[in-house]
Amino acid sequence: MASSQELEIYRHFIDGAWADPVDGEWIESVNPYTGTAWSKVPRGTAADVDRAVRAAQRAMSEGPWATMTATDRGKVLRRFGDLIEQNAERLARIEVRDNGKLFTEMHGQLRYIPNWWWYFGGMADKVEGGVVPIDKPDMFGFTQYEPAGVVGAITAWNSPLLFVSLKCAPALAAGCSVVLKPSEFTSASSLEIAALAKEAGFPDGVFNVVTGLGPEAGAALVEHPGVAKISFTGSDAAGAQIYARAGQDLKRVSLELGGKSPNIVFEDCNLDAAVAGAISGIFAANGQSCIAGSRLVVQNSIREEFTQRLVERVGSARIGDPMLPETEVGPIANKPQYEKVLRYIEIAKADGAHCALGGKAATGHGLQGDHFIEPTIFTDVTNDMRIAQEEVFGPILSIIGFDDEADAVRIANDVSFGLAAGVWTSDIARSLRMTRAIKAGMVWVNTYRAVSFMMPFGGMKRSGIGRECGKDAIYEFLETKAVWISMAGEAPANAFVMR
Repeated sequence: MASSQELEIYRHFIDGAWADPVDGEWIESVNPYTGTAWSKVPRGTAADVDRAVRAAQRAMSEGPWATMTATDRGKVLRRFGDLIEQNAERLARIEVRDNGKLFTEMHGQLRYIPNWWWYFGGMADKVEGGVVPIDKPDMFGFTQYEPAGVVGAITAWNSPLLFVSLKCAPALAAGCSVVLKPSEFTSASSLEIAALAKEAGFPDGVFNVVTGLGPEAGAALVEHPGVAKISFTGSDAAGAQIYARAGQDLKRVSLELGGKSPNIVFEDCNLDAAVAGAISGIFAANGQSCIAGSRLVVQNSIREEFTQRLVERVGSARIGDPMLPETEVGPIANKPQYEKVLRYIEIAKADGAHCALGGKAATGHGLQGDHFIEPTIFTDVTNDMRIAQEEVFGPILSIIGFDDEADAVRIANDVSFGLAAGVWTSDIARSLRMTRAIKAGMVWVNTYRAVSFMMPFGGMKRSGIGRECGKDAIYEFLETKAVWISMAGEAPANAFVMR
């Protein structure tokens, strides 16, 4: 471990200023590639969260944010997007240092992230109420939208600033203020953009960042009476706990949770494209993605050939330093996740799955640290095995055979998750039938892992509640108010009767 003198020190960002943790405790952030600590962030507590929430409440009731027009709010969001774009490379390097994902992917992601801020900046003054043609004489009725209140945003470690943007851009466009609690494993980039938020012109208290552990700072944010809405990205187990806790105060909640997504390959597909799509679906981001196509459902007539092609291509993948452009597989993001992935490899073997590739920790070849796992492919998998039912969040692909379209649909839907799915076929009618039959919030046809600020993102079943991205996302942070105006000019004949 690096000495404390060598570590970069970050602080909470509360009410427009940097703040030390109330209890004076810190968390070290470890670079997954080197295995050494490079920074430390505050270990926030309920006291830190309370300071941030109170600042966010004041910003919505007393500060300039409360009276700022929607058009002016949008201008601030767009300036923020500009600043993220200008700092994309620097922020990408920080994220790689925190979570070990490939720099080529993170840099591309950071260059794309400003679109969320530009998009919702433009949407800020496009939210319109409407006049309702009331069925009652002498009444005029209309609707208007108002910000829900202080938003508690809790993000995951695999794509920190992407999740910040998915949650905070629509929340701020709606006129809410935000208290962000990033993952304790990857907090640095969220604190870095807090400085950019101030530079962009967000008034003090509008955008706050409190770091810390989930059971401490995260729980305090969920339970704080001053928080009106919780937006969470993480596992389904953690999401269920948050949902239950928030429900005690009847807080509004949106949850973007896990997946066990089927990537379905029919015999009439473009085989080369489908192989590339299968690799991208699971091994891009080292499988550390909620939308990972971790179940490769292949028609039996081509399963042997497809598997052979896949094993040959993945077996030659270059493992190493995530900062190097030639690296294709980097380290697992943190030690607990590394150990979890290795456990699932052993579970799959014990359940009878055949390990056709990988299946162990990656060592040698000049690798630093101890967070590397070989890309792993299991065959002879049945859909009732744990490896096919439970989210691993790592570079493990399970290949499951199917006979016909009905069989593929049955396998695809026979899981408790419903986040995403892929379909590979040259038959347009089949692709439409499959997109209707698969119970998932997102379905790709002849592609995988495509995302956009314009398209709704979210899942069914245990994959979550609500949607991020697209025009619907802003309404997750708005309350609808109905306004009635009487034009009668006189009191009702009987005040005891509902009119």
